[in-house]
Amino acid sequence: MKNTILQVEDDPNDVFLLQYALIKVGVNDPVQVAGDGQEALDYLAGVGKFADRKAYPLPGLVLLDLKLPYVMGLEVLKWIRQQPGTPRIVIILSASGQKTDIAAAYHLGANGFLVKPAEAGKFQDMAKAIKDYWLTQNIPPAEVAGAGAPGGSR
Repeated sequence: MKNTILQVEDDPNDVFLLQYALIKVGVNDPVQVAGDGQEALDYLAGVGKFADRKAYPLPGLVLLDLKLPYVMGLEVLKWIRQQPGTPRIVIILSASGQKTDIAAAYHLGANGFLVKPAEAGKFQDMAKAIKDYWLTQNIPPAEVAGAGAPGGSR
């Protein structure tokens, strides 16, 4: 079963590098991109141009940058965690490795925190780790397993 991944990232280079790396490590799940925090909220809420859930399905995995235009990543994470009945796996992918950012992300309910590599070639290592753990080995809560969350039957 394929699960939608929502990549929330404002840097087009990072969007390209991660998507290329995901393909290289064999991730075949569709990846949707939100270029800023407000677009991520609109996508997740299914409003505006994202109202068509066939074209824009709810993701089973959100890869979320912290430093975003309009709405910061931590605010997006907080919003996600306040939505009843739709737990999602949210992994922070940030250039920041600051302890305060890491602590705040976990405090708000992030499932993981990965520092984006400075070298483009290292994105493949990160993509492989995401695939191996979150898309292959991880077992999501039962209430989301049937709703297209990562870790369901493949």
